[in-house]
Amino acid sequence: MTDADLAELPPAAARYLRAMGVVGRPRTWSMRAHLTGRFRLGVDSPWLPMDAWQYNSAVEVARLFRMRLLVGRVLPMWGWDTYVSGTGRMRGKALGLVPVADGSGPEFDTGELTTWLDDAVLMAPGMLLHPRVTWAAAGDDGFRVAVTDADRTITAEVLLDDRGLPRDVRSRDRWAALPGGPVRALWSTPVDGWTVVDGRPRMTGGAAVWHLDDGTYRYAELRLVDLVLDVPP
Repeated sequence: MTDADLAELPPAAARYLRAMGVVGRPRTWSMRAHLTGRFRLGVDSPWLPMDAWQYNSAVEVARLFRMRLLVGRVLPMWGWDTYVSGTGRMRGKALGLVPVADGSGPEFDTGELTTWLDDAVLMAPGMLLHPRVTWAAAGDDGFRVAVTDADRTITAEVLLDDRGLPRDVRSRDRWAALPGGPVRALWSTPVDGWTVVDGRPRMTGGAAVWHLDDGTYRYAELRLVDLVLDVPP
């Protein structure tokens, strides 16, 4: 990537990509991450310790996310979120054996693609440098970015700090799983902070938040333990 490749982008988007260290490096085609933290399964549910591992691809847009929760700090519960070949799915099993959740359909297809875009913005911006991704201005301290896959387009707004690094990513292209059924709502992933690893900015951690009509629902708080780019599946 060169500065010339960024010339036609909105100024805030070009500033973000420079701040994230994409200039002078090849385009990123995959990422693998390990995250820890805590997660809760509902607005009134307790926080559960969490370990998560994921692999994302930009060769074909794909996301494989595996999460382990400990209920009562003893009983393991596993969750899988996947987006493969344009199809999203969410599954959960207690002890890795007993199904407790299984979701698929258009809402999951769109939601999992939105999460893929969010991951790329925060952890692997080189994955966005592809004709499937478009950019638009959104004020001096942000921009909109959209990705198209499997005849589906989703959009997110990225808000930047004074260094050009993301401080939040927001989208309305996900559905919250609520007791009354899935509800399309504003979803955001505020960032806790940034460090530098191997000459590139790296997110230290963040959260996942639903902005519902009756208030905010913060359901995940994560710390990025390890991140490796351009890894074979």
